[in-house]
Amino acid sequence: MHKLKIGISIGDINGISLEVILKALSHRGIVDRCIVVIYGSSKVVSYHKNIVGVDFNFQTINKIEQANDKKVNVLNCWQDNINITLGKPSEESGQYAWQSLEAATNDLADKKLDALVTAPFSKEAMHLAAFPHPGHTEYLTSKLGSTESLMFMINDDLRIGVATNHIALKDVASSLTKALIVKKIRLMNNSLKTDFGMERPTIAVLGLNPHASDNGVFGKEEEEIIRPAVVECKKKGVMVMGPFPADGFFGSAQFSKFDGILAMYHDQGLVPFKLLSFGKGVNFTAGLSAVRTAPDHGTAFDLAGKNMADPSSFLQALFKALDIAESRRNHEDMHANALVKREQKTEDVLAGQEEIPDETSNKQN
Repeated sequence: MHKLKIGISIGDINGISLEVILKALSHRGIVDRCIVVIYGSSKVVSYHKNIVGVDFNFQTINKIEQANDKKVNVLNCWQDNINITLGKPSEESGQYAWQSLEAATNDLADKKLDALVTAPFSKEAMHLAAFPHPGHTEYLTSKLGSTESLMFMINDDLRIGVATNHIALKDVASSLTKALIVKKIRLMNNSLKTDFGMERPTIAVLGLNPHASDNGVFGKEEEEIIRPAVVECKKKGVMVMGPFPADGFFGSAQFSKFDGILAMYHDQGLVPFKLLSFGKGVNFTAGLSAVRTAPDHGTAFDLAGKNMADPSSFLQALFKALDIAESRRNHEDMHANALVKREQKTEDVLAGQEEIPDETSNKQN
């Protein structure tokens, strides 16, 4: 069976990113299932490997075509000697995180990778390096030519997306529109079908205000924006309900009845998700032309260099990238086969019509 090729961007070199990468890749069976390419520097990887003490060999390469299917590959994106300052974000750590991400994303866009797993970077360091995007999600959406994407946090049967990503809380209400929510519901519905193999997924949409506004007592967004978006999607055949009051929705375990949940803003969705799934969750960017996942945690500078970071979430992100890439491949194969069958049926019908005699030629005048 053809092995999938998975790229990994190294994130912030001063945080725990490379620690969790190396610990995850020491897991038995990883290289048997896929071809792994770390985008960074063999010198930096060796530095962190000595701290972590993991026992595996890697091959250094200079381009993706040289990847070895039996070893972990480290693709050198730079040759510079770097000052690593564990536990501290810096302009330099932001620059190299960006360089790693850009090289990996270019190969992903060129279909030289089947999926990308991004290790955490520091938004402070990226800001110091003049990175022009709020985060990974927005960068990849721009680079891969998508007009819209969905930050989708997933763990087993719990899947929570957010309508607005990395924006200030004071800007959330003014950013919400009916069109935006319709797009996010559509992206979630399509992803649940294509990426998770669900035929008729069910989606819950949360309200913005306390108690989902109590019929307009605490705000108008539910009645003027959110509910009309839900109704429009229902008319288009999506199995969607809401808006639900967020506190009661999670407090009563109502979330367990739905395949996907759309929150209105970052913390409304990620606080309950991390409470229920921290250390096992995966950040997946739905709606892109390529597969991207990430662990559900950050750079954890306070743990950097202490060899205490838990690689579980990164390992889950790696496995989920493989699962989704395989699901997309199966979905494409299924549709390709269906198209071939339809074309064959059309040809058969046309061939049959040609054999039908023209009855008008046998009529008597």
